[in-house]
Amino acid sequence: MSHIPERKEKDCLNCGTIVEGKYCHNCGQENVVPKETFWHMATHFFYDITHFDSNFFHSVHHLIFKPGFLSKEYMLGRRASYLHPVKMYVFSSAIFFLLFFSFFKENGGITFDAAKPLDSKQRTEYVKKLEGRLKKDTGNVKLQAVLALAKDTSKPFAEKNYYREDGLSISFTNGRYKNFEEYDSIEKTLPPDKRDGWIMRRLEKKQLELNEKYGENPNEAAKKLVEGILHRLPYMLFVSLPLFAWILNLVYVRRKQFYFADHGVFTIHLYVFSFIILLLVFSLGKLEEATGWNFMSILIAILFFVLFFYLYKAMRKFYGQKRGKTFLKFILVSVLSLIMMTILFLIFMFFSAVTL
Repeated sequence: MSHIPERKEKDCLNCGTIVEGKYCHNCGQENVVPKETFWHMATHFFYDITHFDSNFFHSVHHLIFKPGFLSKEYMLGRRASYLHPVKMYVFSSAIFFLLFFSFFKENGGITFDAAKPLDSKQRTEYVKKLEGRLKKDTGNVKLQAVLALAKDTSKPFAEKNYYREDGLSISFTNGRYKNFEEYDSIEKTLPPDKRDGWIMRRLEKKQLELNEKYGENPNEAAKKLVEGILHRLPYMLFVSLPLFAWILNLVYVRRKQFYFADHGVFTIHLYVFSFIILLLVFSLGKLEEATGWNFMSILIAILFFVLFFYLYKAMRKFYGQKRGKTFLKFILVSVLSLIMMTILFLIFMFFSAVTL
């Protein structure tokens, strides 16, 4: 509540309704004078921030220690004391991905260095592979030259010196063409019903473009692909939200008291908890890298177990079924969600590849 003087007039400045009391019963606006001092603005801003924070931490406390409780409260209509699920998801996902990309920044987490020399074991294994290929293709001069470099231990041998049987390193189709003109001319010789459709033609063209660009440096393509996948993870998770809710709706199809939106709220709270667990996992992983403490791997494994146990407990609390039935549905939801996330990941990986 603000300390701005109340207006003597009783017509709401926002909607025109006659106000009985300090707040408009129609739109909820406070009936105060429209002019306010800078101090009033500052205190109102501070109140909004601290009110949000108190609601957030109050809600997170229940989210962590009472699986399924927040979702149940929301479904029952008790919402004023807790942060709205959508606001919680937006805020927590923003913090999560901000920290996530700092963990996997370009100079930190995932790197591909084609100029890095192979160690003795890697070099020996690669020499054996080259010798095996040379037995099948004894007249291959390029292969003989690369094998000589690999055997010369007086000089470093890096991945950029690898022999490739053809210039192709990225493949969406079974086609092997030098350029799009060759592909197009071969297509024209085929009967109309045997030619590739629009999608296959686009894929073939994109494959040729990528291999022309990255054919001699597949590690650069791999690096770009990983970066593309990482930066699309927020979109993938956002798309997976309604799909996970749909899985819950399918599993609990006979529970008519639960609407799709209820499953959606449950999913949002589960995702927020997952963000918290994953941030702990990444933090422990970085701590293990810095200190060499191997027991961190055990803690990481425990955290993943906690995540699955949390899902089971939340399902039991929210849907209110017996342990045995909840456990069977927990297994079914876990399997279906794993399949769903795998398919989504492959789709986003493919999209990342064709947009390199």
